[in-house]
Amino acid sequence: MKHTDIREEDNASTVTQFLLLGFSDLPNLQSFLFGIFSIMYLIILIANSFIIVITTLDPALQKPMYFFLVNFSFLEICYVSVILPRILYSIWTHNRNISLLACAIQMCFFLMLAATESILLAVMSYDRYVAICNPLHYALVMNPRKCRQLAAGSWLGGMPFQLGQTCQIFSLHFCNSNQIDHFFCDIPPVLKLACGDTSVNEMYVYVVAILLAAIPFILILTSYSKIIATILRLPTAEGRAKAFSTCSSHLVVVVLFFASASITYLMPKSTHSAVSDKFLSLFYTIVTPIFNPMIYCLRNKEVIAALRRLLLRT
Repeated sequence: MKHTDIREEDNASTVTQFLLLGFSDLPNLQSFLFGIFSIMYLIILIANSFIIVITTLDPALQKPMYFFLVNFSFLEICYVSVILPRILYSIWTHNRNISLLACAIQMCFFLMLAATESILLAVMSYDRYVAICNPLHYALVMNPRKCRQLAAGSWLGGMPFQLGQTCQIFSLHFCNSNQIDHFFCDIPPVLKLACGDTSVNEMYVYVVAILLAAIPFILILTSYSKIIATILRLPTAEGRAKAFSTCSSHLVVVVLFFASASITYLMPKSTHSAVSDKFLSLFYTIVTPIFNPMIYCLRNKEVIAALRRLLLRT
């Protein structure tokens, strides 16, 4: 751990690198944790890669819904790759040091990808809204050009806000401690190490959370309220069941992601505890990406049929 000989009142930070404590409080479980996290990472990589391959190769899946699902699967691979390799490295080497620059880069990419997921989930709900509420105009509204624009907007929409937020956080002075009681550089545990008043930074976190999480969530709720109203008006039980089946998978993913992320970022800093932060972060950074491919594939008859066709061809 390096420290510069600069007094706290000087206009500079005394900490030049952080120490990610991670799961160091469980010394007897390090080998077990390494094995579990390695298996989880492989499952996420293989399952999401499978979705990308099968939806790209099968002509029956060349639809807007699966175009966005490919984007979502690639996003999940990137999302966990920002977090899990660092966890595995720390456990394997017992080296928990991370430089300020590396910490800032990890936080920035994590926040940008989280924003992308939030916006992309809203886009996917809009796709389901058009498909169920305006089926006759679906092909016209969700044309390939519109789909590409929506996907690009999802990937790029949150970047300026999260870049600005990361720069703002790492322009603070960290002079009290360099121990981050977390397994990656997330906002709440990093802000705890800052000197002085961080109320402006906390307010910025809330503003960004409203823009990139609350607004997409409201759009999702609006889309699904109209979808449910339309489904309930369908004349046959079979039609209602089919319509619900196309939306239920997406709705489950939305609830898992937004519920855990909202608790983490919208709670006041004073109410955060290291244990709850780690648990919630594990849930939406690692556990949810494991279940997402299962939710989308096992509950989707078109994907299962495409898998059968692929197996028959091979």
